[in-house]
Amino acid sequence: MRLAPNLHRIGNDIVAAHLVVTPEGITLVDAGLPGHWKDLVTELADLGRPLADIRGVVLTHGDSDHIGFAERLRRELDIPVYVHTDDADRARGGDKPKTPMGPMRLAPLVGFFAYALRKNGIRTRYLTEVLPVADGAVLDLPGSPRVIGMPGHSPGSIAVHVPAVAAVFVGDALTTRHVLTGRAGAQPAPFTDEPERAMASLDRLADLDAEWVLPGHGVPWRGSPAEVVAEVRRAAAV
Repeated sequence: MRLAPNLHRIGNDIVAAHLVVTPEGITLVDAGLPGHWKDLVTELADLGRPLADIRGVVLTHGDSDHIGFAERLRRELDIPVYVHTDDADRARGGDKPKTPMGPMRLAPLVGFFAYALRKNGIRTRYLTEVLPVADGAVLDLPGSPRVIGMPGHSPGSIAVHVPAVAAVFVGDALTTRHVLTGRAGAQPAPFTDEPERAMASLDRLADLDAEWVLPGHGVPWRGSPAEVVAEVRRAAAV
């Protein structure tokens, strides 16, 4: 799905990953669920680009619904996968703390897990090798993505700022569609390790120059990061 010139999304409002497409190559931000492989292949075919044009995968964090087909790309095409140092173990299948599920409604909950099942979400293929990155790093990948530490949802959650496409990819630092309640609009994401820390990390987004804020779950946000941060804080206060 084309969002803007050089900016594409695969998946849907339940689970999504994003592509930064340049003449020099493609940067993939997150890898969704394993079954999104077919969506990726289809999207690239529509663009007339081979899988080998992907120069790297940048994970916003190490949860199973974001690492999806990343190991397949790494194994089959030797494409490097980047993740924050503090989430490297999680991306490799290490222990994850159990977090309260919080509010939920039956229909959205069933819809989320049914979609994950259709996309082979129960067959997580963890990474065996990752390239650890740190806050502030500018990666040598198409679009020159910059890593912004956003601890809270997980210790190594990051946002990925790509000025070349006027976008910031936020993973689960926030959501615009709550997968457990179906509630629409910018709001805190569920399954967050440290909710207070995640809210504090939003300050790191507010001053960024971007026209798109792209979460891993929910509709793309067309507007400034400052606007979406303010909306999340309003939703959290309700």
